[in-house]
Amino acid sequence: MQDGGRSLQRSAARHARRLLSPQARRAAAHAIARQLAAHHWLRPGLRVAAFVGVGDELDTRPLFVLLAKHRCDILLPRILDPQRRTMTFSAARGPLRLNRYGIPEPAGRDRRDARFCDLVLLPLVGFDARGHRLGTGGGYYDRALAFRRLRRHWRGPKLVGLAHSSQALQAIRPLPTDVTLDAVITERGTIFFEGAT
Repeated sequence: MQDGGRSLQRSAARHARRLLSPQARRAAAHAIARQLAAHHWLRPGLRVAAFVGVGDELDTRPLFVLLAKHRCDILLPRILDPQRRTMTFSAARGPLRLNRYGIPEPAGRDRRDARFCDLVLLPLVGFDARGHRLGTGGGYYDRALAFRRLRRHWRGPKLVGLAHSSQALQAIRPLPTDVTLDAVITERGTIFFEGAT
């Protein structure tokens, strides 16, 4: 059962995001891409899992321009089994189709496990100062990245949430299945969390 406090936090963060003007959204999208570029993480062949922002989510088009400029290997999430809420990542080449949630995803047969990504850029509804993330509530990313909770020494991939600064929340009570972020990039800068790679 979903935690009531998390539901309220999710609603508050979504409301804050909806209040942003189109100009503020555009400016934030470009500022976040500049923040990512400033870290010098990107290089040719880097396997980067990104996402297509839909609705009032962050506009990721400036990020795709940046990733293409650096000749990164861009991957997008693709739902495998809606009943089990599982997903994989596929190369962002060729046609995209809308999945059951109206999110564009690759239509080909390419499937790649998240553990072979170098950098995962995650969508989020809200985040806190300890690197806890609230997604939409489906648990797809937490399942795909569950191996991160089990490893002892291996730190990859780097998990970076992308959000508007207005989506910051007070402490989020994590669930046992939650995967903690290494960093969050907003239009105001990058927040690194303890133990980040």
